[in-house]
Amino acid sequence: MVPPLLEVAHAFCCPNGVRGTLSWNCGHGGLLAFGTSCSVVLYDPQRRVVVNNLNGHTARVNCLEWIRRRDGSSSSELVSGGSDNRVIHWELENNKVLKAFRLQGHEGPVYSVHAVYVSEPPDVVHSLIASAAADSTVRLWSKKGSEVKYLQTLTFGDSTILTVCLSLLPGTTVPVLSCGADDCKVHIAVQRDGQFQKVLSLIGHDDWIRGAEWATFGSDLFLASCSQDCMIRIWRLYRKPPLLKNEGNLRTVRMKESTFTVRHGDTSITCAMALETLLAGHENWVNAVHWQPPFYKDGVLQQPVRLLSASMDKTMILWAPDEESGIWLEQVRVGEVGGNTLGFYDCQFGENGTMIIAHAFHGALHLWKQSTVNPRQWVPGIVISGHFSGVQDLIWDPEGEFIITTSTDQTTRLFAPWKRRGYQETWHEIARPQIHGYDLKCLAMIDRFQFVSGADEKVLRVFSAPRNFVENFCTISGQSLNYMLCDENNELPEGATVPALGLSNKAVFEGDLVTQNSDEEELLTSPAFGYPEVIFQPAILSEPPTEDHLLQNTLWPEVQKLYGHGFEIVCVTCNNSKTLLASACKAAQKEHAVIILWSTASWKQVQSLAYHTLTVTQMAFSPDDKFLLAVSRDRTWSLWKRQDVASPEFDPFFSLFAFTNKITSVHSRIIWSCDWSPDSKYFFTGSRDKKVVVWGECNSNSDRTEHNIGPCSSVLDMGSSVTAVSVCPVLSLPHRYVVAIGLENGKICLFSWKKTSQEVNDWTRFIETNPSEGHTLGIRRLSWKNCSRNARRNDADADWLHFASCGEDHTVKIYRVNRYALIDLITPC
Repeated sequence: MVPPLLEVAHAFCCPNGVRGTLSWNCGHGGLLAFGTSCSVVLYDPQRRVVVNNLNGHTARVNCLEWIRRRDGSSSSELVSGGSDNRVIHWELENNKVLKAFRLQGHEGPVYSVHAVYVSEPPDVVHSLIASAAADSTVRLWSKKGSEVKYLQTLTFGDSTILTVCLSLLPGTTVPVLSCGADDCKVHIAVQRDGQFQKVLSLIGHDDWIRGAEWATFGSDLFLASCSQDCMIRIWRLYRKPPLLKNEGNLRTVRMKESTFTVRHGDTSITCAMALETLLAGHENWVNAVHWQPPFYKDGVLQQPVRLLSASMDKTMILWAPDEESGIWLEQVRVGEVGGNTLGFYDCQFGENGTMIIAHAFHGALHLWKQSTVNPRQWVPGIVISGHFSGVQDLIWDPEGEFIITTSTDQTTRLFAPWKRRGYQETWHEIARPQIHGYDLKCLAMIDRFQFVSGADEKVLRVFSAPRNFVENFCTISGQSLNYMLCDENNELPEGATVPALGLSNKAVFEGDLVTQNSDEEELLTSPAFGYPEVIFQPAILSEPPTEDHLLQNTLWPEVQKLYGHGFEIVCVTCNNSKTLLASACKAAQKEHAVIILWSTASWKQVQSLAYHTLTVTQMAFSPDDKFLLAVSRDRTWSLWKRQDVASPEFDPFFSLFAFTNKITSVHSRIIWSCDWSPDSKYFFTGSRDKKVVVWGECNSNSDRTEHNIGPCSSVLDMGSSVTAVSVCPVLSLPHRYVVAIGLENGKICLFSWKKTSQEVNDWTRFIETNPSEGHTLGIRRLSWKNCSRNARRNDADADWLHFASCGEDHTVKIYRVNRYALIDLITPC
């Protein structure tokens, strides 16, 4: 089999911060589906890889649900709803989209969807779909084969339906629908003559209904409902047998019940519904309840009576009736520890009930596995993680062994490979070096384990890796600890902590741990305006950390603050020799659009470079460090040349070497991105005007003070705004360069450019990402992995080139490109 030219090697993401955007296919080895931005992600928890992205929504995915079978077998269909007012029914084959049916009609964002299979004589099975939206309606559809039919719309007066769930009355093919509303009631509707009719309303909750789910046990149907009143109620729906003679005169104790009648064929059935039990154990809103799906064991269908609940009190409880008394009891309670986070939005059963997962307020997933030794013990497991807002920047470390990303979710995250002998390599988040109070916008690597970040504040912050991280990184990624920790690093702090209401990561040294642990109880119980100090606890890890550990034990100490800018930081970059740092901030006037150069040895300002009149959007040093390129919102670029001073007492300074203005600039809109060719001869610019242009040649030996550097390529029109440009630094081909271009529509394209005298046919398109491989929103940064200096590079990677991308769709992806197939395309025989 011929390997593809381009494929996604790794992906990092997490669910959207809304209830109902998580669903686990209940079959063996089933996939976990969740909504990330505008996509539905299919994730395999066993192999710990993203299997596919389903792209069809144009706004945030708010809810989704696998269409579950009664026998618990895996399903290949799911439904999703989004803020684009749309419901999509997905048919999958081999985890790829076979068909997608878009159901239109809602006039507001869809917040709950559910579907069931319904059998009709003679052996015709169709899907029944229900959806609730912010337009205060519930719409129902029927899908038979390739035909989708709208059935009806249900309204509930001034009430807004927050959750819907469908099922079938036991022993019949009559669908029943539950609708949880903000009027504190659960409304029940059944299908009569092809139309749903409201038959009763369940009263008992004192606040909004957040979740409700049906489950069939024996001849009865059970409904679990949860509310903001912190309570869970379990209701039983059953058939009422016909009254015997004189039975109505008997005085017996009965539960209060509500009755209704339905027709099944030619038979009229009387059904009753009554409260079965009330579960009180949570201390805050209960956002979700889910029954354990049935499964097969030794060929026998198992129907365990267990209920899972998730709450804003940061706990998830597993409930089950006592075997002897039948009283519902709490079996297991798990939850989130540490961090200034809120609670759980959702929960799911998986893998025959041996795994449970919770979806936290900020998108993080928490996975627990049942111990094979002690079934009552549940241990945290490894699961996918990522940013829950737009990812603004990313960068590879100098050795190409991990990436660091930053986002408007106010976190900086580090992703690295998990290498185990005999297992396939997978990538995971192994540190969260910075958890900030401002949206983070940019970062740059200064050294192997040191970086600087910029945010929506006027300060640049420099971070350095602690000893505990370096030790764990070596263990997880299979590196040599002696190589990482040389003698000069003996004084590294063990970790870092953030004071209550603070923004700076404070270093924690080995001697501080004793004092810290002795005062731990006092610190954790002190209110500190509701945000206690996060306590660092060092741990030696042999596998990627869980979310609890990431939240409080993987911060990097802050070693320096750089003051000098007057507005929020926009971009920062470091030269290749790691001696100079360049930064720029938001600017509406020329005096604020200056570029500040910093010395990484003294952290002092070296120089201010003034040319642009609006915000500098991106900067890049040439690979030989002789030039600094800057592009701006003012539609121009500026090129600065390094002037070495003979005296060692002075730092080198930069002078303006070339620039464009409104007349000479080819671009007519904001220039978003720029990059250099690996030989430092040419530079590339990409703009909102959909154009990519190559400029040069740059001659660093020229004695002239200013030059007129013009375009040396034909204008490449991408058809969409160009937001990221990156040139492959490791392919040394004569007069040819491989360029990755990211677009505002989320697509990534690979081109080669060759310098020609006529500037004709100088661009060659190789490949572009398909909808499942690319991003759904704008690309913010592309970065090629540069392993040229890594003597210890894995020979297995010699056949592949890697680049990483991040975007506004909250995702980070690492792509691999077949090196030899690419060379064959560039240099055909």
